[in-house]
Amino acid sequence: MKSLILIATLTSAVFALSFDKAGVAPVTNELYKKECGSCHFAYQPGLFPSKSWDKMMLNLSDHFGSDASLEKEDYDSILAYLRKNSAEKFMNYKRSAKIVNSLRASETPESISKTPYIIKKHKKIRADLITQAEVKGLFNCTACHTTAQKGIYSERDILIPNFGKWED
Repeated sequence: MKSLILIATLTSAVFALSFDKAGVAPVTNELYKKECGSCHFAYQPGLFPSKSWDKMMLNLSDHFGSDASLEKEDYDSILAYLRKNSAEKFMNYKRSAKIVNSLRASETPESISKTPYIIKKHKKIRADLITQAEVKGLFNCTACHTTAQKGIYSERDILIPNFGKWED
């Protein structure tokens, strides 16, 4: 019995130490913040694998119903930034690693809110809290995650409009 407890403890410690950082790497590219953040939250590149960023960037003329087309130079610069900082490049960040590990090899989600990890993390939240006017959907991270701008998505920093602090 002592051996099982020791193995469980060591396994937990190794798992905990496998991530250098919680959350995801914060956004550091001013052009990306300016162009993408002018219409919506500038999602951290570590929330999505590079193949999904590639797919999203290929269809900017119909970006979730809006034309988000960019000049070629800006497009190339932003795409390079997204690829260089995508989830699989930052596996030392807890959320990036969990997002990558939730995907099947053949899977290329078209939105961050459609990744299996994000869906799983929000499963216990009532649908009406997610679809209410103040939130609108899973895509609106900053509606509930008070530290999302910093790349921190800790449960202790969740404040759901018309509900309050989230306690899991």
